[in-house]
Amino acid sequence: MEVTPGPVALAVDVGGTKVEAALVDADGQILDQSRHREATGRDASSDQLAAAVVDAADRALAALPPGASLLGAGIGSAGPIDQAEGTVSPVNIPAWRGFALRDLVRSVVSDQIADPKVILATDGLAITLAEHWVGAGKGIANMMGMVISTGVGGGLILGGRPMHGASGNAGHIGHIEVSAMDGESTVGHPGTLEAVASGPNSVAWARGHDWKGTTGEDLSRDYARGDEVARAAITRAGTAVGRAISSATALLDLELVVIGGGFSQATPDLFRIIRETVASHQLEFVRNVRVVPSSLSGAGPLIGAAALVHLAH
Repeated sequence: MEVTPGPVALAVDVGGTKVEAALVDADGQILDQSRHREATGRDASSDQLAAAVVDAADRALAALPPGASLLGAGIGSAGPIDQAEGTVSPVNIPAWRGFALRDLVRSVVSDQIADPKVILATDGLAITLAEHWVGAGKGIANMMGMVISTGVGGGLILGGRPMHGASGNAGHIGHIEVSAMDGESTVGHPGTLEAVASGPNSVAWARGHDWKGTTGEDLSRDYARGDEVARAAITRAGTAVGRAISSATALLDLELVVIGGGFSQATPDLFRIIRETVASHQLEFVRNVRVVPSSLSGAGPLIGAAALVHLAH
């Protein structure tokens, strides 16, 4: 007996260095051969960025199984975003300010279905939804997800419900101030968590202290080798993240924080440093928050983007 394929959603993840797209089923599984990536970067033009989104989405849609129903598309983007207008102005993508990303993705999906549902959220909320849906946060009513990569983003589930906020940017923890720590300037504010703890800004800090590497991967390698500056850079980043999590937990009484993103994998010691920083807080309920790595092996942003559509049905 032939099995009819279930409904799927197109997921699009837009970050500072790449755009990815894939098809995701109602169980949160990425369909085989549907995941595609295109490089972006700070120097890309708006047209180049748009072409990367269209190409990745088209290639993902080409893997749609015969007979499968396409529900629509979910987009997780680096922020800030304007959810009502469907536009994005990512800090780490200078060419896009007020860019109509939702309309761009809708134009691609419209070739498959009429009047498609297309939902935009921050990449931080996307990874949080993914962990709450099928990952480490299943069954947790009050949690935060974080992305530590080219930038630092976050999202919130409170009382079991995703928090979007007035503009769609709730949970943007990368732009809270980290007291007594200055990093590389992000939108003119060197004291933000992103300015201190993101991968590129941690690299910049290390280079300012005579370290000779150039990438987050180099920093990770030299940390493992015992290089003093590399170890100081990652310790500094983990301490900043721990302080930010402590502040968020003091405000929101979180049970769990799940962290993903490329730089979060620089060393397992990063989580030790974060947890030790949280454990030093003066309030017991803050110290009780659990901090864990993403359980979704880098697929969280895509799965969460698809969750925007699947959970809306």
